[in-house]
Amino acid sequence: MSTGGAKKKDLPRPERDQAQPGIEEDMRNKPVFILDDYRGSDKLKGKVALITGGDSGIGRAVAVHFAREGANVCISYLCEQQDAEETRRLVEAEGSKCLLMPGDVGDAKHCEALVAHTLEHFGRLDILVNNAAEQHSADSIEEVSDEQLEATFRTNIFAYIYLIRAALPKMEKGGRIINTSSITAHRGSKHLIDYASTKGAIEALTKSLAPECIEHGITINAVAPGPIWTPLIPASIHGKQLQEFGQKTLMGRPGQPWEAATSFVFLASRDSSYMTGQTLHPNGGNSGG
Repeated sequence: MSTGGAKKKDLPRPERDQAQPGIEEDMRNKPVFILDDYRGSDKLKGKVALITGGDSGIGRAVAVHFAREGANVCISYLCEQQDAEETRRLVEAEGSKCLLMPGDVGDAKHCEALVAHTLEHFGRLDILVNNAAEQHSADSIEEVSDEQLEATFRTNIFAYIYLIRAALPKMEKGGRIINTSSITAHRGSKHLIDYASTKGAIEALTKSLAPECIEHGITINAVAPGPIWTPLIPASIHGKQLQEFGQKTLMGRPGQPWEAATSFVFLASRDSSYMTGQTLHPNGGNSGG
């Protein structure tokens, strides 16, 4: 495993452009998903987590951190089988169990099946991490087709609602729901209009569901990372925009997945017991793209 956070010089350019949804195995500059010196302390011992988009990027980092903290995980992904198998290997190397579930979270029936199979396989569901995302760059709103608009909203917000709707009645008191938002929910994005709109919706959903969730003894919070170096980046932005990704933050670099994953560990554990309806912001002091 890689050690240490990335500085600007640690991400040599150029990176290969990729097609959606992006493959971590094909990246020249591999994301750092966990540090060797991260020591788990059984914060999630005996827990079961369902993580969408768990094959790579932030999802992989969350899965491996959860495993190091003692959780078993079910990983949902679209079609990135090689990445998913590698994540399973990494989770199992931590001594945890890992169930792989491919499919489209934009399909309500698939989301219901994800929850059902997790419960069938592990006997419980303690933590739901809504993390799968789709983004497509466009120079103007006129370039955002009806098909792209629907696909982005189905993956990025409909799926969150589908999964929470299926999972909430099955989760016991003390459960955790964590939604992945984005810095774009707060500063907008000229080139990611539909994506940024879904991320704003995710934070509104998180706040809106907090009262209902707490009636079940469950907290719901969000993490708004950005910019984080994941396979989604070379698969959705190209050219100069890709080469300059993350350089406008106060830290002058993109973040690594591990730097977002620790926020998920906090929200999944008892450490965050007095938080619900809130959003954490691991973004490098972000003031731009």
